[in-house]
Amino acid sequence: MVPKERIDKILDGYDLNNITIATLCSHSSLQIFHGARKMGFNTIGITISHDTKYYEAFPLGKPDEIIKYKDLDDMEANVDKLHDKNVVIIPHGSFVEYVGPKRFEDYEVPVYCNREVLRWESNRDMERQWLTSAGIMMPRAFTDAREINEPVMVKYHGAKGGRGYFIAKDYPDFKMSVDQSMPYSIQEYCLGTRYYLHFFYSPFKNTGYKLKRGGSLELLSIDRRDESNIDEMYKLGSIEDAKRHGLYPSFVVTGNTPAVLRESLLPKAFTIAENAVERSYELFNGMWGPFCLETVVTDKLEFKVFEISTRIVAGTNPFISGSPYADLIYPGLSTGGRIAMEIKESIKNGHLKDLMT
Repeated sequence: MVPKERIDKILDGYDLNNITIATLCSHSSLQIFHGARKMGFNTIGITISHDTKYYEAFPLGKPDEIIKYKDLDDMEANVDKLHDKNVVIIPHGSFVEYVGPKRFEDYEVPVYCNREVLRWESNRDMERQWLTSAGIMMPRAFTDAREINEPVMVKYHGAKGGRGYFIAKDYPDFKMSVDQSMPYSIQEYCLGTRYYLHFFYSPFKNTGYKLKRGGSLELLSIDRRDESNIDEMYKLGSIEDAKRHGLYPSFVVTGNTPAVLRESLLPKAFTIAENAVERSYELFNGMWGPFCLETVVTDKLEFKVFEISTRIVAGTNPFISGSPYADLIYPGLSTGGRIAMEIKESIKNGHLKDLMT
């Protein structure tokens, strides 16, 4: 991993009055660029093979400049141009997935996040250790696939966007579907309503929902996910019937829809998020900025967290003009805008290095 001292030295050479916000042209880049522009920043879109013509259709979300690289080696070898433009990177799920964990850790451009969190997020066992040690309820885990006697969700390590998940109803069904060459985890399949809770933690804000360690926790939005093809498979009858015709359920995310919780669940949601943040500082020097708790709410009104994403997620995209929750804090502000606001405040108050790794 690129040493923190190296990132600090790069920042020492920056003109802090002329910071540029950059990200990969994918995922949630439209709102990141739009939010950065609202806060007065220049923006750069980074691309290797991504189509960027669609930005012409969204002038308020179009980056000021697009830098196209030949390949990942070219991107790594030409960081000086980004340094000259005082670039800080906003990572998102596609950025990390496309670049790869190792390249992301070693990329010598300041990044708005704690890069150490990637190891805990991408490894299912470490993620479970983090969350359960914070007192957060998760779906029951199976360590021996031969013990599967009920529906379970199997997830390959690092699976993103719903790809790499499958349901098995028993051990024979698991054996028929699993790829033993890839590391995986097995969890009980939880019946309930899935909600994706988009939080933001600011270590420096001293108003709002305060944490014991200091700083403030904000709930900016909530979404649900449209998944292909599991959402429509019920129309074919049972999943077993569909499999006999060569049709297998898929959880690949194709879109997102806004949601709100019944208000009595909000205290529980904040407690879970608070515990995740507090424990992150005990384990790996913290998690700040946007993160998403991926949850199921059971008919007993209990949250079970089946995953955590430690950066901006695409489920924030329905809320570029704000959400029912963000409007009670920052009317009309997206998560992308909130990131830019935090960077702007950190520059003003001399905390930028504390947020960059």
